[in-house]
Amino acid sequence: MKRIALDSSFIEWKNYIAETGEKSFRAKQIFTALNRGLDFSEMTEISKTFRDKLGEDFYAQSAKIIKTLKSADGTEKFLFSLYDNNVVEGVLMKYKYGYTLCVSTQVGCRMNCAFCASGLHGLVRNLSRGEILGEIIAVNRYLGGDIGNKRKIINVVLMGSGEPLDNYAETVGFLRLVSEPDGINISQRNISLSTCGLVPQMYKLAEEGVSVNLTVSLHSPFDEERKRIMPVAKSYSIREILDACAYYFEKTGRRYIFEYVLIKGENDTERHAEGLIGLLKGRPCHINLIRLNEVKERNLKGGTEKEAYRFLGLLVKGGLSATLRRKMGEDIDGACGQLRQRYIEENEN
Repeated sequence: MKRIALDSSFIEWKNYIAETGEKSFRAKQIFTALNRGLDFSEMTEISKTFRDKLGEDFYAQSAKIIKTLKSADGTEKFLFSLYDNNVVEGVLMKYKYGYTLCVSTQVGCRMNCAFCASGLHGLVRNLSRGEILGEIIAVNRYLGGDIGNKRKIINVVLMGSGEPLDNYAETVGFLRLVSEPDGINISQRNISLSTCGLVPQMYKLAEEGVSVNLTVSLHSPFDEERKRIMPVAKSYSIREILDACAYYFEKTGRRYIFEYVLIKGENDTERHAEGLIGLLKGRPCHINLIRLNEVKERNLKGGTEKEAYRFLGLLVKGGLSATLRRKMGEDIDGACGQLRQRYIEENEN
């Protein structure tokens, strides 16, 4: 059965090459070429016979760009095809310091948060570590980037389709692969992992020796109201999440971030702001406010920019570190899962 080439670390490639009887330097050649985005047919320094064998044993590039949409603000959305013809999305955002890429970790999602399009049709399957990495490599090559100091992707956020910690082993495997020195070599400190608050996995992540930025979807300071927005809240309380965040900070020294999607009439009142202040003041955290990307199937509404800044002002006045994320890509199916679902619907008709 063919394997995904990017699933393998440099050490694993060295072992594979040793088994084939090829010269040992081939391992670095192949590993580097894969991280540059090359298919086996493009690795012309390798004999055709061995390239053919590699093609029989592996899928070279695990995520291929099949559709792009570009926003008026420069944000670009990608649809990636996987080896089994499943599709996932990624979003490229350009900032003054360079490019940030948002990647998916699952095809679909089973968390079913009330504001998100990704969970509308449930979880299809997990992505492998090499498929997650493949999204970055595909876009890096698309931008004309290479590895080393010619890399175009500076930051990565695991905030696309899926819950990263629901795909725990492959997500952690990806974090190790993406920072390998002979690969694309993105520092873990430039990676943010977003979770809806899977508490046991948060504790486990703190013990992995990784140094990513932990981002937790909060969306309400009150447990009962959070349950309406996020079904996972029926399993883990806000207090349990805060304890897990404190443990992550203790183990890694990394400040944690709370994502807070502002939903009109649901979680954007002065009472909610006061609740957040009481909950988070004095903790080594930051709050990232987000105006809702409306999903027609979800029947939730976002407030105005003025209302969002008013809520932000209440938090800052109350002593919290908080910012309002700039809305990007509104004109290109901004919510996670929207482009994927539209593609599926178009191809079913």
